[in-house]
Amino acid sequence: MTRNPGALPPLLTSDVDGGTFRLRHASPADLPAIVGLLADDSMGAGRERSEDMAPYERAFAAIDADPSHLLVVGELVPAGAVDGPVVATFQLSFLPGISRQGSWRSQIEGVRVAGSLRGQGIGNVMVQWAIGESRRRGCSMMQLTTHKSRKAAHRFYERLGFAASHEGMKLTL
Repeated sequence: MTRNPGALPPLLTSDVDGGTFRLRHASPADLPAIVGLLADDSMGAGRERSEDMAPYERAFAAIDADPSHLLVVGELVPAGAVDGPVVATFQLSFLPGISRQGSWRSQIEGVRVAGSLRGQGIGNVMVQWAIGESRRRGCSMMQLTTHKSRKAAHRFYERLGFAASHEGMKLTL
């Protein structure tokens, strides 16, 4: 069920400095840009490997085939242009649960904005869209994890109303 970015309407458009920011479903052609965004910091640089795209292609196929998961990219479209470069991304997943009276929750992860565009409101636009989509799908909460060392990300999410209410744990397998 690979989506053709030109076949679906944008999820959101917003005027920003330098043109129009447009959110859309990711396509397989976006994978190199997505991996580049994920690798564009000290933590991601140590774990992302663009030399072998096969694992990313398998993950994309699984995400794309499941309506409970969305992989979204943001393009910065210059004035007068039809499209523009991918400058942002995130994944949004919708999870059923028994707790909280059987409520659904959403999980946002892999939120990235190109380093040269951080601080211009693009992350805010993306997360606000994700919050609205989560509400539209009947979720009672949105959750995320962010590494303890990402202090700027913590401030960003707190400004959007997120609270550091739990201590997360991971086990690398």
